[in-house]
Amino acid sequence: MAKLVIMPRQGQSVESCVITEWQKKKGDKVAVGDVLFSYETDKSSFDEKADTEGTILEIFAADGDDVPCLEPVCIIGNEGEDISDLMPKAEAQSAPAPEEKKAEVKAAPAASTATEETKIEGRMRISPRARHLAERTDADLSKAVPTGPMGRIIERDVNALLDAGLLVGANETAVEAKTEAAPAVEETVEYVDEKLPNIRKVIAKSMHASLSDMAQLTMMASFDATQLLAYRAMCKANAEKLGLSNITLNDMILFAVARTVKNHRALNAYYLDGEDKMRFFTNVHLGIAVDTEKGLIVPTVKNADKLSLNELSKAAKALTTDARNGTLAPDKMKGASFTVSNVGAQGVEYFTPVVNPPQTGILGVGTITRRVKRVADKDVFYDSMGLSLTFDHRALDGAPAAKFLKELCANLENFNLLLSK
Repeated sequence: MAKLVIMPRQGQSVESCVITEWQKKKGDKVAVGDVLFSYETDKSSFDEKADTEGTILEIFAADGDDVPCLEPVCIIGNEGEDISDLMPKAEAQSAPAPEEKKAEVKAAPAASTATEETKIEGRMRISPRARHLAERTDADLSKAVPTGPMGRIIERDVNALLDAGLLVGANETAVEAKTEAAPAVEETVEYVDEKLPNIRKVIAKSMHASLSDMAQLTMMASFDATQLLAYRAMCKANAEKLGLSNITLNDMILFAVARTVKNHRALNAYYLDGEDKMRFFTNVHLGIAVDTEKGLIVPTVKNADKLSLNELSKAAKALTTDARNGTLAPDKMKGASFTVSNVGAQGVEYFTPVVNPPQTGILGVGTITRRVKRVADKDVFYDSMGLSLTFDHRALDGAPAAKFLKELCANLENFNLLLSK
């Protein structure tokens, strides 16, 4: 019996997902577990696998389509099976097949019946991304031809309008003349244009807003990591015997941060811009910056200050693994009250991390370096680790931020004592 495959909902706040690549095409046979297509939200990417075997009888969306959650994407059934009951309504059937869409995008501005084709019961069918782009750019939606599923205007349809200069109230003749007068590009110039993935666009928007809207300041300090390294070696040697996780230096830093930031409420908080208030958190929800192939992702360990070192290590590793595999649920990337970004593995000693609004602070962790300090009139070599604290100066002053950094360094230098608290 034929079955509809719908676009999954990855989190309650996700309205639609973009299909990045079809792994199967119409007419292909599939088995349970075969990847049908890859798709992404604003923050993560996923693979949709078949939960039934059969043949792909119909596909309703192409690569790049922005498909609303829970709407049909394709049909799997037996060859020759009647699927008329599963097909979209008549107005949806006029939507172009995936193979035809690329050619039709170029011709989009020339269509005259776009408005009627994109309306159902007086309402225009348009994706949230396409609507937001049109609002920002004044694209003339009345001239758009939908190439999305079921006659829906999607982001690339709005981009086609912008490429043709079809804006609300624009003089098309002037636009065409300006286009013709544009200087020709030299044939010797070689480059490759690649469309930004959704995750990169979200990161860019968030980082730009952070730096333009906040009064950010970074303080740097270092601590003696001798005891930290010794404790890490002891955990590694006894991990199997005691049933411990593979506790890393980063796990220990996360543990110390969770215990320390709780004593500095202005750093475990949100600065609610425009509301003239701050939100102080009772517990510490620790964000962990993770570098993935798709871009920077920040999963959150909820109530990190309540976890033991071993529990925190397991939770952090599970989230990091899911983030890098592209299987992290969007809900796992929300609610962080403070973030840690560790680039020590890349050999960076100090850097300026960017605060993720509305959080008020972020800690950057650097690599270990060999340094010298004076002890009892003698030069003593020790392993030093650098820390960089960036904070929102609107939320707290320099002195409270410096006190947090000082206490954190003391806790890390005396990690054994911190564990006993």
